[in-house]
Amino acid sequence: MSDDGGQGRSWHLYVGDMIEFCESVLSFTDGMNQAEFVADRRTYHATLHSLQLIGEAATHIPADVRDTHSEIRWREIIGTRNRIVHAYLGIDDDVVWDIIQTDIPLLLAQLRDL
Repeated sequence: MSDDGGQGRSWHLYVGDMIEFCESVLSFTDGMNQAEFVADRRTYHATLHSLQLIGEAATHIPADVRDTHSEIRWREIIGTRNRIVHAYLGIDDDVVWDIIQTDIPLLLAQLRDL
């Protein structure tokens, strides 16, 4: 992720960041089942961090772009980030695994189309 403190960064770069973090999530968890994922604390925490960063990058996408691309569930992406950050110890592993298996592949395809 390139970083200039967020000043003057094009929203396109944040979409690129989101793509990179989605790819990381899929790479980290490739070949794992849910039990293996939860047991591998390094992978678990790296994945949660990437999910958090996906949501953080989404907050930098302008409202008009979000409105134009309403097929992307921006609010849920940002909400997931907030739940990870603020309710870290109360995260539901089943929900996280579902996000990894279902939502991230779809989001990655949508972001690439964007």
